Amino acid sequence: MNGTPEFYVVREGDVLSEIAARHHVSLAQILEWNPQIKNKNLIHPKDRIRVVAPSGGHGGEDEPFPGKDFFRPSVRSPIIEAMGWRLVDEECSAYPDDEPDRQWSEADRKSYAQFQRKLGFTGSDADGIPGKVSWQRLHVPALHMSGE
Repeated sequence: MNGTPEFYVVREGDVLSEIAARHHVSLAQILEWNPQIKNKNLIHPKDRIRVVAPSGGHGGEDEPFPGKDFFRPSVRSPIIEAMGWRLVDEECSAYPDDEPDRQWSEADRKSYAQFQRKLGFTGSDADGIPGKVSWQRLHVPALHMSGE
């Protein structure tokens, strides 16, 4: 399964209010924790929905920009996976089967470049390496990882 306990992957026939009830949270909480949902009546199979408040803080917080040096092939982090899922949500995916993982890859770079172009960036500003401005506009949910 490509979800984690904090997330639910939508299946055919799912309804957002039923997903909320199944996870013992309110529809309002689901909407707060998932700013990518623009219409509560419009979700799709394979959408990834946060069903647990980000630990250590209130819902709706964004992951702070980790810096350009973070985005290298040697980096493996849940932040990269969370970024990938937001890129899928933004319909900027170059991932096989629209399923990002924790390892920074060429698919991440290509997906992020699509997002940068969607924002109107061009040239070296759309190179697929996250910058602070585009990162803030992506709204990657805060993970509040401990020990880092």
